Amino acid sequence: MTDFASKRFLVTGGAGFLGSHVVRALEARGAKSIIVSRRAHDDLTREVNVECLLTGAKPDIVIHLAAALGGIGANMANPGGFFYENLVMGVMTMEYARRAGAEKFVGVGTVCSYPKHTPVPFKEEDLWNGYPEESNAPYGLAKKMLLVQGQAYRRQYGFHVIHLLPVNLYGPGGDVSPESSHVIPALVRKCLEAVGRGAPEIVCWGDGSPTREFLYVEDCAEGFVMAAAEFYGPEPVNLGTGKEISIKDLVTLIAELTGFSGRVAWDTSRPNGQPRRCLDTARAWERFGFRAKTGFREGLQRTIEWYRQHCGA
Repeated sequence: MTDFASKRFLVTGGAGFLGSHVVRALEARGAKSIIVSRRAHDDLTREVNVECLLTGAKPDIVIHLAAALGGIGANMANPGGFFYENLVMGVMTMEYARRAGAEKFVGVGTVCSYPKHTPVPFKEEDLWNGYPEESNAPYGLAKKMLLVQGQAYRRQYGFHVIHLLPVNLYGPGGDVSPESSHVIPALVRKCLEAVGRGAPEIVCWGDGSPTREFLYVEDCAEGFVMAAAEFYGPEPVNLGTGKEISIKDLVTLIAELTGFSGRVAWDTSRPNGQPRRCLDTARAWERFGFRAKTGFREGLQRTIEWYRQHCGA
């Protein structure tokens, strides 16, 4: 068990959606020294910045959450940028963390790394059994290379690198911009704006048949902190709830909770993405006792309320 009060933490992307919740979770466990890296000041795609940050911070534990990411539309519009930025940031941050003498590196992967037709529920040992869904493959493969790097560094240098694979996250503070948001904030925005305008219809991508699993961001942050404290294994670990919902049912639920009672039209010229996503979460429970606590309906209600308060809907 890690003594948080005695350790020096560096959280890259610590001002972002997941990162800000991880920082709060660390503070709740008594962490006194937390360095937060923000993209506005620390562009981690530039080696000189990475070297300066890690040399100056001298962290005991690095939690690397900085990423370039977005929903299906953003992935399709920026495949090269997403691949390059995520790979370069991760590779250099891990390397300079090792050089700086860090004890542990906590890396974040993605459910997008799994093969397109992975059997449900997704088990960690299925990670290499095929190519990811094409719309987000560059992002998923860049993240998967950090698993390879971490396992290689463990073998050669004895560096404790762990790799966590969270499913789609949602909750207060998520990106709600039309260009880059994920499915839940995008749907919440569409429904609330339609209610505000009195619009009779919203249009959603695909045909509504794919399934997704969603993890409340505060639960995910708890999972990261628990793993940072207690997990030292080389194998990747899923973080999720183990429950899936179809996009069609998700739209129905969000419409109910936002008060939208109009029609839902499906734009089948737009991609569905991966057919199904649902994780086997047994390893997280067995290795470090993580289990999601927030019910999906409760989490959605909190997310919608946050959007109403902060986004003028």
